[in-house]
Amino acid sequence: MKTLGKIVGVIVVCLVLLLIAARVNGFEPDARRPGLWLKGELVTAPVTDWSFANDIPNLKIQTNTWYGIPHSVTINCVSYKGQLYLDSFYKAGLTYPHGRSWNENVARDPHVRLKIGNQLYDRTLALVTDPAEAAAINDAKMKKYPELKMSPGGTVVLFHVLDNN
Repeated sequence: MKTLGKIVGVIVVCLVLLLIAARVNGFEPDARRPGLWLKGELVTAPVTDWSFANDIPNLKIQTNTWYGIPHSVTINCVSYKGQLYLDSFYKAGLTYPHGRSWNENVARDPHVRLKIGNQLYDRTLALVTDPAEAAAINDAKMKKYPELKMSPGGTVVLFHVLDNN
């Protein structure tokens, strides 16, 4: 029994050290691989015009999990009328927020951290529910990402990025 206790203790210590190393280094997402903490320079000033986001292919988003360790992914973004919007595609059969870990996190806690370049922005997301607004944002998104194709029966969920103030 003492041996089992030592083995469990070593495993716990290793996991704690791994989490500390990940916290220090960030362990950011890469393309299709999710990550943990985002690292960079925190921007605290409000952003009045997000048009610069149309010049970048995508951004990274860090969400808050229920178990306290952040979950981050790389996603598409588009600026429309100076406002920033994020999207999440759902294949047929899946509905918001289920099927995407980061969406489930946002549905529970809309406070997120965005990373564009080396800049970090602490913001809040709001679900876009107005069909006319969603259609206009999707048109802007298709201009930015002409290679994107919607699979039959799929849906796009849009989020409006808001200041925390």
